[in-house]
Amino acid sequence: MTIGGSGESRPSRNKRRDAVRTKATQLRVEQKKKNRRNRFLLQGGILVVVLAIVAVVALVVMNSIRPAGPGPANMASDGILIGEGMKVTETTALKAGADAVPSTPDATGTVADIRVYVDYLCPFCGQFETTNSDQIVKWVTAGAATVEIHPISILTSKSAGTQYSLRSANAAACVANYSPNDFFAFNAALFANQPKEGTAGLDDAALMGLVTSSGVSASVAEIDACITDVKYKAWVVAATNRALSGPLPNTTVEAVTGTPTVLVNGKQYSGALDDPKEFAAFVLQSAGETYSTSTPTPTPTPIPAG
Repeated sequence: MTIGGSGESRPSRNKRRDAVRTKATQLRVEQKKKNRRNRFLLQGGILVVVLAIVAVVALVVMNSIRPAGPGPANMASDGILIGEGMKVTETTALKAGADAVPSTPDATGTVADIRVYVDYLCPFCGQFETTNSDQIVKWVTAGAATVEIHPISILTSKSAGTQYSLRSANAAACVANYSPNDFFAFNAALFANQPKEGTAGLDDAALMGLVTSSGVSASVAEIDACITDVKYKAWVVAATNRALSGPLPNTTVEAVTGTPTVLVNGKQYSGALDDPKEFAAFVLQSAGETYSTSTPTPTPTPIPAG
């Protein structure tokens, strides 16, 4: 009888070593498979993220380089011309890249031609508007003058990054396009609610609120969408560049160098912005000079008292 265990012999040392090696090889193979699988999943996830980023970048680039659309209707001169009875002279929209078509001053010389280049963030523009708006309305309503308002954006970088100057000019263009005879009221509302230079200014919702509160009743939904989309951004930039580079039509003034730039019968007003009597006197003087050089001499339309 054999003492000390069963009759089966134990594996030899070499067999045990081979078994360990085989098991280790299997583990390495399985780990490699697992690593490859994880690497594939990781690469796939990274690819999805990269594709998403590429899509976003492509969208931004496409939006930034999309072809400029046409300008607003009723502003072919880069301004909106308001005449007797506060009625707008309607014009077709400028095509993208087209030059502005200057309006034609009254041929008889009996109607004062007032043109104002404004930036809705410019405090001096607000001062001129507050001081002179009422008497301009009287003159234009009576047929003694026309007023052509040119919104431009020279203070776009002065509103804490919100581009209020550009957005407000765009909003004015939206009203000019969809509800032109409400433009003057909206223009007045922008100045009545004018933010301080250097602040963020009014957001789009506030601009839309002014559309309604200023009495605009036609195409409000279209105007709101136009404001949200900054539909006339390219036109505002182009009109601003044209004003700054000149020449300004119907005047010897070469270009806009600041706002407000106020022209009466082609002559630039340089008097006090907060004195309606001084501006009224300038309008009468400019009209008188026009009358004195007219052939034959016309009978001037009286400028109503301010």
